[in-house]
Amino acid sequence: MRNKPPYALASVDHALQLAALLQQEGPLRVTDAADRLGVAVSTAHRLLAMLVYRDFAEQGPDRRYGPGKILRPAEASAAPITLLREACGAPLRWLVEQTRESANVVVPAQAEVRFIATVESPQVLRVGDRVGRSLPAHRASGGKAILAALPPDQVTALYEDSDEVDLRRLHRELGLVRKRGFAINDQLTETGLTAIGVVVRDAVGGPLAGVSIALPTARFDRDLLPAWVHALATAARRIEAAMADRR
Repeated sequence: MRNKPPYALASVDHALQLAALLQQEGPLRVTDAADRLGVAVSTAHRLLAMLVYRDFAEQGPDRRYGPGKILRPAEASAAPITLLREACGAPLRWLVEQTRESANVVVPAQAEVRFIATVESPQVLRVGDRVGRSLPAHRASGGKAILAALPPDQVTALYEDSDEVDLRRLHRELGLVRKRGFAINDQLTETGLTAIGVVVRDAVGGPLAGVSIALPTARFDRDLLPAWVHALATAARRIEAAMADRR
């Protein structure tokens, strides 16, 4: 489990965040970058200029900046990321207030899920910001919640050529997720980290995203699981309602 170091350099952190944004979301204007990072436009311009110099970014003819040749293109997500990020802010903050653990929203991208929003726990020992990271969907709690909401044949199509996934075992696990209404990632993606996730559905009932809480495994308590799942389900419904209001 990794937390933000106390000696973190803000300029380095901003540059890394900006590189992740370019890779995951595509072209940005300088003003967009400044807004997303919470910095001055002049600062965003200097950061982008350095990324261009090191081939992490390229400026197009429309003066927007996109990912450079060093950044591996990420799998595209069909989720409306900008709308989701706006819709999930208040529900995530509420979820952290209820659980006192870090809360995340992920979107599907083929066989992965991508973190698009995080609100960190107020506790000293906590799971840090995951925005920009991608994880295998069949291991992450939010990813498993999304997969469980898909028709089984779509799950099979995603993994039938994979040597790393036991499809029979995965289908059994996803059946259990559907029955319970939540998924657990018990140190499958990171030692010392446990996460619980539920699905966020779109207007026609399909899986749009996953919302989860992540906590140090040492703090996981099965007696608290019903309350955590109830809070997650409530947050998911609030995100769905906020998305409906924005359409």
